[in-house]
Amino acid sequence: MVSLDSPITIIRPEIIEFGVGTAERLGKWASDKGYARILVISDAFNATRVDTLGLKGEVTVFADVTPEPDTANLDKVLAAANAADAQLVVGFGGGSAMDLAKLAAVLAGSSQTLRDVVGPNKVHGPRRVALAQVPTTAGTGSEAGIRALVTDPETMAKLAVESIHMLADIAVIDPALTFTVPARTTAATGVDAMAHCVEAFTNRKAHPMIDLYAIEGTRLVGKYLARAVKDGADAEARAGLALASLYGGFCLGPVNTAGGHALAYPLGTRWHIAHGAANALIFPHVLAFNTPSVPEKTRAVMDALGRKTSGDVQSVFDAAYSFCADLGIEMKLSALGVPDSDLDAMADDAFAIRRLLDNNPRDLARADIRSIYEAAY
Repeated sequence: MVSLDSPITIIRPEIIEFGVGTAERLGKWASDKGYARILVISDAFNATRVDTLGLKGEVTVFADVTPEPDTANLDKVLAAANAADAQLVVGFGGGSAMDLAKLAAVLAGSSQTLRDVVGPNKVHGPRRVALAQVPTTAGTGSEAGIRALVTDPETMAKLAVESIHMLADIAVIDPALTFTVPARTTAATGVDAMAHCVEAFTNRKAHPMIDLYAIEGTRLVGKYLARAVKDGADAEARAGLALASLYGGFCLGPVNTAGGHALAYPLGTRWHIAHGAANALIFPHVLAFNTPSVPEKTRAVMDALGRKTSGDVQSVFDAAYSFCADLGIEMKLSALGVPDSDLDAMADDAFAIRRLLDNNPRDLARADIRSIYEAAY
C-alpha cells in the first residue's frame, strides 16, 4: 500500500451539478456557452427523454448505444458524430453511453483511430468539442472519470482508453433520472458502484486521499441500496446511490479497480452478462480471497455495509454473499447460462488483464481465478 506522502493526481470535471431536478441545468449551461450544434449519445429508452436536459439549438440524438458496447457500436457513434459536426457531445445514459461519448469527443474528426489510443495518455489534444455527461443509472461513475471501455469482438477483450482529454466539462447528476431503473438493475448497478469503492480501498495503490471517498461510497451503498431496490421512487435513497456512484468514479482515476473487475469482465465480453450483475456475482469471492492481505480494511468494508463478521475468510464470504443475494441478485454462473466448459477460457481472459490484477492486494494466480469461477458456478 502507498503511504500518506505518496504523490497522487486528482482530476474532476470542472462543474458538477448534483441533486434532484438538476438535469435541465445542462441546457442553460450549453446555451450560456453558445453551443448550437449538440449530439446526444444515448440508448433507445433515454433517447425518449432528452427533453429533460433543456437543450436548445440543433440537437441530434444517437439512440443506438448497446450494453457492453463493442467496436462496431463505436463505429456507428463516430459516424453520427462526424455527420453532426457538433460543438457539444452529451453522454446520456449508463456507463456505455458515457464511455462512447468520451471516445466520440476525442476521435470524431481526428486522424487518430481507436487502436491508436488504446492504453494510457495516447489521445492527442486539445479536444475539439465540449463534453457533458449525464448518468441515468447509479453504478459506473463514468461521468467523473477519464477512462472508456469498448469490447473487441474478435478477442473478447476490453479495450481501455485513458486520457485527460476525455474528462467532462460538466457532469450533471440528477437522481430523479434513476427513478425508473428496475429493481434488479438498481441492485446490480449499486453493487458495481460499491465494487469500485471497495476495490480502490483495498488496492495496492490505495491512497488516504481516495480512501475517504471509497469508504463513504461503500457506506452509502450499505445504507441506501436495499431501500432503492424496495422503492424506486425513494428520492433520498436514489440520491445516496448517485453520490456513491460519483464517489466510485472519483476512485477510478488515481487508483482504479482490481481483481474483482478483472474476473467480472469475461462474463460481459463472452456471455453478455450485465457489468453490474457480473461484479456482484464475483464480489464476495474476491473480497474473501483478499481478506488475509487486507484484514483491517476488509473489516471496515463490512462495517460500512452494515454486516458484522468474525474476520475469517468464510465469515467475510458469507456476509458479502448474503448482502448481494438479499438484493435479489443471481449469484451462480450456471444460472446465467455460462457453461462450465468455458471456465478455463474465462480464467485465461481474466488472468491477462494485468492492468487490474496488478492492483490486487493479494496475487491472483491463474489457478486461483479458475477456482473462484468454479466456486461461483
